[in-house]
Amino acid sequence: MSNPLKVAVVGAGHLGKWHADKYAAHPHCELVAVVDSDGATAETIAGKHGARAVTDYKEILGAVDAVSLVVPTSLHFAIARDLLAAGIHCLIEKPITQTVDEAQQLIELATARGLTLQVGHIERFNAVMMDIDEVLDHPRFIESTRLAPFTPRATDVSVILDLMIHDIDIILDLIDSPIRDIRASGISVLSDEIDIANARLEFEDGCIANVTASRISRKRERKLRIFQKDAYISADFQDRILAINRKGEETDEDGYPGITHRQHEYENSDALNLEILDFIDAIRSGRPPKVTGADGKRALETATRITQLIKA
Repeated sequence: MSNPLKVAVVGAGHLGKWHADKYAAHPHCELVAVVDSDGATAETIAGKHGARAVTDYKEILGAVDAVSLVVPTSLHFAIARDLLAAGIHCLIEKPITQTVDEAQQLIELATARGLTLQVGHIERFNAVMMDIDEVLDHPRFIESTRLAPFTPRATDVSVILDLMIHDIDIILDLIDSPIRDIRASGISVLSDEIDIANARLEFEDGCIANVTASRISRKRERKLRIFQKDAYISADFQDRILAINRKGEETDEDGYPGITHRQHEYENSDALNLEILDFIDAIRSGRPPKVTGADGKRALETATRITQLIKA
């Protein structure tokens, strides 16, 4: 594919405007349109990049090659279905859809049309994640914590689909084993949806993951701690620090092994830009994206089970 990709962003809100910036700056892309039901918002973002402002996404069908879909989750399925049916590659912000059945329908449609379907689990592109695979060796226990202050944005979904799903996706990618059992609890505090939740995932290989997410905290925290036979790995996604503590070969005077410590601090590598670069390269090369529709469905399925357990 030698010609620039004609792309559009559907949804020009808080995150959509950043998608538009990344496409506009890419040498192999032409940002053709910015779509938003609020015409003034579409005009503002489109005008910044010399693109067309559109209020109805159906106007871009047949006019673009690829789209970033950055709208409320309740709209994902209907819009993505129309885009894929029109032969348009899709990057859908997480969660992929509201239901697992909807996700499966999009996967089947994209497969049948030979299109790239990528899901925006952006933490997969955090610099810290790039080195974790190299130090993993049969994790036995994982603890993740994702905390954020309350904001009215994204309260159309629970904290499980808003925040926890990031860690669910990461853990399911790290642990190559089916889930055997899930236990979960959570409550609504400031919104009509679940605002704080905890889940315990037990895998068939014996690994256990304890996952906590809150959007009513006073501080922000995004941490993942991995315990395995000879090492403790701490990943701080917010400050981009990866710390690796290993059992040493030498012992102390009491006969206990010493601990070696190694820490890596990473520069901000712009995870959103890396995500979009991966999407573009997947389209141009024909390879699967780093986060496939199937990955998005898998994370959604687990998040849905957690939500059902809490509401039950």
